[in-house]
Amino acid sequence: GVTYPCVHAIWAQWAPPLERSKLATLAFSGSFFGTVFAMPVAGLMAEYLGWSSVFYVFGAAGVIWFFYWWIVVKDKPEDDTSISKAELEYIKTSLGNSNREKKITHPWKAMLTSPPVWAIVAAHFSENWGFYTMLTQLPTFMSDVLDFKLDKTGYLSALPYLVMTLVVQFSGHLADYLRRKKILTTTQVRKLFNCGAFICQAIFMTCTGFILTPTGVVICITLAVGLGGFAWSGFGVNHLDIAPKHASVLMGIGNTVATLPGVVSPLITGYIVQNKSAAEWRIVFIIAGAVYLIGAIIYGLYASGEKQSWAEESNEESKTSYDNPAMEIDNL
Repeated sequence: GVTYPCVHAIWAQWAPPLERSKLATLAFSGSFFGTVFAMPVAGLMAEYLGWSSVFYVFGAAGVIWFFYWWIVVKDKPEDDTSISKAELEYIKTSLGNSNREKKITHPWKAMLTSPPVWAIVAAHFSENWGFYTMLTQLPTFMSDVLDFKLDKTGYLSALPYLVMTLVVQFSGHLADYLRRKKILTTTQVRKLFNCGAFICQAIFMTCTGFILTPTGVVICITLAVGLGGFAWSGFGVNHLDIAPKHASVLMGIGNTVATLPGVVSPLITGYIVQNKSAAEWRIVFIIAGAVYLIGAIIYGLYASGEKQSWAEESNEESKTSYDNPAMEIDNL
């Protein structure tokens, strides 16, 4: 919910512009690595301790994490007593005067009517459709069609998210490298990573419905989910490109819309899969592939890596508004 917008808000103060992709994806990868850990552990806990134990244990872990975040994380480098002088100076030099406490004025009408904003929202929705479909339904599919037992499906279901964790890390470094070396512009990097990932995910997700051998299914699903890591170096960081000062708000809007697949996708799957047959599951995967493809088309047409005109700050505004050079990305 609020975590992803917070990630953008924190990196706005901490991340040098040309290190933003790799640092943002580093933070995002935590959710995927958590899935790698949670799926097999949850399967074992449900098998031997009962399904309710999963909620108690992970709920308690969330509370512990909250207190850790509250104590350790600082809004600005200047507030961190453990930071070295050299690191602090490097961050301040990279970001400039980014920590002035001023009022933020959001141009709501311009934001909500901006094609690049909705391109990001559409991409986030598309990625989460496939992600939540697999997250909530993959163990059931493997049990229904491939006849895997519950304790084994957890391990195999976690494999795609392990690959995604690694791909997210790699893609963040690669995106920053391509921008830093001026091999591609920011817009080209975002579109290449996002649309390329979505097209590949659409192909492998659709293939999953037609290849019903255990090995083939595991390979296709692993690639369908894992390659999504590249997309997070597209739409996931794109808010910082088009409207740096409003990036956390834009992430909040996009993340809100992108949670809808977590509700809608399981309902549609439950409606389609009545007899637990391979043919019914095939429809589920085809729908997911189609959503990826639609997301790729929308993002490819309307996305941008350049700061939007409505996000520009006038001289008069700059005296009363919160200017955030930390999140300004030069158009490489």
